[in-house]
Amino acid sequence: MGFILSRIQDTVQQYADVISKVSGVDVEVVDNNLFRVAGTGIYSGNISTDMSDEGYVYKHILKTGETKVIYCPGDDVLCRSCPSKTSCKEKIEISMPIEIEEEIIGVIGLVGSTEEQKTLILQNEKLFLEFIKQISYFISAKVMEERNKEIFGSIIDTLDSVINYMDQGVVVIGDDNIIRSDNDSAKKHLGLSELEGKEIIVRSTGDSINNIAEYKIEIEGKTIFAIGGMYSLGLKDKLYKNIFVFKDMKSFKSDIYEATSTHETFETKNIIGKSNETLSLINNIKKVAKSNSTVLITGESGTGKEMVATSIWRESDRKDQKFVAINCAAIPESLLESELFGYVKGAFSGADPKGRIGKFELANQGIIFLDEIGDMPIYLQTKLLRVLQEKNITRIGSNQVIPIDVKVIAATNTDLKEMMIKKKFREDLYYRLNVIPINIKPLRERPDDIVELVEHFISKYVRLLNKTYSHIDSNTMNLLKNHYWKGNVRELENTIEFMVNMMEADGIINNRTLPVDFFEDMLSGNKTDIESATIIPLKELEKREIKKAAQVFGDSTEGKKLAANSLGISLATYYRRLEEIQKN
Repeated sequence: MGFILSRIQDTVQQYADVISKVSGVDVEVVDNNLFRVAGTGIYSGNISTDMSDEGYVYKHILKTGETKVIYCPGDDVLCRSCPSKTSCKEKIEISMPIEIEEEIIGVIGLVGSTEEQKTLILQNEKLFLEFIKQISYFISAKVMEERNKEIFGSIIDTLDSVINYMDQGVVVIGDDNIIRSDNDSAKKHLGLSELEGKEIIVRSTGDSINNIAEYKIEIEGKTIFAIGGMYSLGLKDKLYKNIFVFKDMKSFKSDIYEATSTHETFETKNIIGKSNETLSLINNIKKVAKSNSTVLITGESGTGKEMVATSIWRESDRKDQKFVAINCAAIPESLLESELFGYVKGAFSGADPKGRIGKFELANQGIIFLDEIGDMPIYLQTKLLRVLQEKNITRIGSNQVIPIDVKVIAATNTDLKEMMIKKKFREDLYYRLNVIPINIKPLRERPDDIVELVEHFISKYVRLLNKTYSHIDSNTMNLLKNHYWKGNVRELENTIEFMVNMMEADGIINNRTLPVDFFEDMLSGNKTDIESATIIPLKELEKREIKKAAQVFGDSTEGKKLAANSLGISLATYYRRLEEIQKN
């Protein structure tokens, strides 16, 4: 604390000079380290000196907190140890502690060096004591003010450091709408290298998203939408009226996108196959990617429509922007509109009270992928058509029109032309979406891709399942090539995953590893499968199913009962057949 008293040394010296002139006596002030902070008269030439070897009265006051009047300096009991007691020139001394919050931070002393000064003090002792007490209070108050400034300054420095690490923008705005202070994030969000001294207009849009108010910001001829809060600083100084904490909508949407995006990202290099159909598809993807026109992808379920959509995105000029996918069939009809266009706080009963950003707004400047577009209800098709034509959206419950720049890719596995005939899909929307049509051929129409796909999926699942792989039997590969594949690539992948799981320790994938429903599909009448199939003897099929049951249900007694039951045979028959298999 003595350090703080020294920090206001000029102010303390001014007080000492005033007291000396008013009282006609000398004044001395020391801190709690017995360092002379101020002095007048005979002490004026020794300011900033150490008094620890002679300030015995001051030592006593620093220790006890008492106010002392020494009527005979040199003879007083407190002066007995002082080396200068016999040559002391002081005639009288009044010494009083300077305190802050019950802590003694120094001593102020009034010293009479002449008989006239001593007489003056003695005649006005009470007045002098009250006077010096007031001065002590003034010095204490000044020290407290200085200390608070240092604490406040330290807090401000700390806050500045913390605020500059925040990803939210922070600006302090005056009553005149001039920015007085800001942080680095504010510059980033507003896209300006300097903010201090610039005019900023911040107005609420009346909407709130995720329970955070939305604002329209105007600065340097730019208009920026942001979410955040405006708070009063509660100061009388009009130059520092409000603090605005915010994040621009683009950054806010990116945060939501990162938190909610779950789709896999594919590129044309991930599209496997060497057939003419697949090579033509890749070529078309690269062509349409450079256009902002809408794309309609058609194809059976499992052909990879989302892979094509993300490949268009990765080949496009929007590859650094967001790809937002929504499955129109997976969301209840009552919620689809709010998912697409968003809504504000209190928009409708049952809605999230915080409000929510819609997929179109989230995809702004990027790409939105409307999967299963054929499942979109008619009334919503009308609204989607208007969005495509006018290129703006309005959140449910809001009057604010939001311009958007979004490339739309739609996909369906249904016949939209047939749906138009049945009045289940709008004709005008169909032609608006079908500007660039892309049809993905079913896997059975491009058998030249199957071998490469099979090898790719085997490699994938051997790695994931930590299996040792040798080769795939040529007869099995022939079966796979000629299978009908109702579920297309997705069904093929699932089949290969099953086969890798069922593969024996020899690492060979053969007919015994094929799933039962593969043969059921063959026997259901798919000609290509039957013609290419090698008939498996019933004895071999029985052996395979018994081994599978044993693997699934285990070797316990209860497991064997379950295995026999699943095979539709008695427990005794199961034991007998299992024993035969083990012997062979």
